[in-house]
Amino acid sequence: MKERISAKLATMSFMVLVLLSTAAFAQNTKVEGVIKGRSGDTLSLQTADSPKVIVLLTDSTDVGQVQGVLKARNKKMSMAALIPGLPIQVEGSYDAQNQLVATKIRFKGNDFEQAQAIQAGVHETAKQTAANQSELEKQNALLQEQNEALKAQQEQLTEQQKKIAEQKKMIEANTARFGQLDDYYIYDEVTVYFDNGKVKVDPKYNAPLLALVQKAETVNGYMIQVKGYASASGSVALNQKLSEQRANNVATFLQQQGHLPLPRMLAPGAMGESRQVDKGKANDSEAENRRVVVRVLQNKGIAGIS
Repeated sequence: MKERISAKLATMSFMVLVLLSTAAFAQNTKVEGVIKGRSGDTLSLQTADSPKVIVLLTDSTDVGQVQGVLKARNKKMSMAALIPGLPIQVEGSYDAQNQLVATKIRFKGNDFEQAQAIQAGVHETAKQTAANQSELEKQNALLQEQNEALKAQQEQLTEQQKKIAEQKKMIEANTARFGQLDDYYIYDEVTVYFDNGKVKVDPKYNAPLLALVQKAETVNGYMIQVKGYASASGSVALNQKLSEQRANNVATFLQQQGHLPLPRMLAPGAMGESRQVDKGKANDSEAENRRVVVRVLQNKGIAGIS
């Protein structure tokens, strides 16, 4: 019985010694490394054995800078001195999360100065990087605006090309129907006929003439041409006068009733008995020659089509 009790006592004594020695070891842990990062009261330490050791700072953590030739004197320092890049020696114990709770931290003065210089360089680099990033964002924004403007211009150009293509088709269709002059394409035309010796515009031509003006307004840079003609009956002077009066009366109608702007009208032409439809004296031929031809024209240069 005594032997059993002695054995239990010996076992318990051994366990107590192990626990005491473990606690003493934990309290006396020393670690050396370089601060890689800091967040509040937490340091990330890189040591020779581990790339990352978490060190916790407390209100009682003793921070000091060793001084003197023998490094025997300590200068009390603020925890603000614990900056990234600073080599330090940490004493403390590990908690349940395997984080080293620091009781004492020491570092050398020249190491601190070097870490400060590094931090200053890092700060300047970060500042310059931020400035470069800001400038890059401005350039990207400007480039985006330019791209959008270019896109809008391309869309406008495409629309213009589309309109030109449509105009070209219209011109080709009308040219096949009416032909073309040296400097103008002929979009449409209306012919007004007159009785023998008459110059007044028959009301039946009002609607066709007004419709022609409306169509002209859809043509970019349009012009209206009015040319009067007469039959070969009678004197040349009389026929010249008749053709002039007929052209002027049609032009007056277009301006007053069709509200055609004067700058859009070419000077009315009096062609007299020139360009006879038929040189014969038959009544039908005479009627065909007593006419005013009104045309919608577009300058070829304005049309932009060769």
